[in-house]
Amino acid sequence: MRTVNIHEAKTHLSRLIEQAVEGEPFIIAKAGKPLVRVTSLESSIPAKKRRIGFMAGQIKVPKDFDTMGSKEIETLFGGGA
Repeated sequence: MRTVNIHEAKTHLSRLIEQAVEGEPFIIAKAGKPLVRVTSLESSIPAKKRRIGFMAGQIKVPKDFDTMGSKEIETLFGGGA
């Protein structure tokens, strides 16, 4: 595990944190004495679950949704007269 002094850690903190997140933990030392270890965290907060059907009854989808505007689209792409 890599050891960096406090000055180096302050100077390159963003880069060091990115490396820790990617699985390369490091130790911050002062005068050669290890003080803290920096490692990535496993997310203890579960990802927000998507609610399927949360707008049920609020949106109406026309029965011809899959064919709506097909004649106009065909005309735009030169398929119709």
